[in-house]
Amino acid sequence: MRALGAWLRRRAENVAAVMLGTMFAAFVLQVLSRYVFNFPVGWTSELTVALWLWLVLWGASFVLKETEEVRFDLLTGAVGPRARNAMSAVSSVALVVLYGASLPASYSYVSFMKVERAAYLKVPLSALYAIYVVFLVAILVRYAWLLLRLLRGGDAEEADITHASGGL
Repeated sequence: MRALGAWLRRRAENVAAVMLGTMFAAFVLQVLSRYVFNFPVGWTSELTVALWLWLVLWGASFVLKETEEVRFDLLTGAVGPRARNAMSAVSSVALVVLYGASLPASYSYVSFMKVERAAYLKVPLSALYAIYVVFLVAILVRYAWLLLRLLRGGDAEEADITHASGGL
């Protein structure tokens, strides 16, 4: 199972790298066409913005480890392991409840956006925004997993399902 997790993580990193490379190429093409050839094209800008959105949410969903996320840990760093685990459990419950409550409305909105299309790329906006629903589901799974691990007596520092050796 760990080998499968490590393989999936590497593939998620590969997808992120392809998105970043494509975004960079579109940006360079945009600069060249505008400033060198004096022929601005709009699709490169739209593609760059769409890929940035996908890259950030894809990375947060599948690439970033729990310990790599930006957090304000002044309180958790000042307490012992039991209090830190309790704080992590309360945070996990809050995130699962809040993200879980927002999931149906988010899905509904993304589904509704199929009626609109991007100006240059002509793809439905639901396809561009679908990554947000994927992000919500990934975060729900991540924090439900963390909560389950904490309730079973695990440590908050070890419960990272985005790492191949983490988890139950």
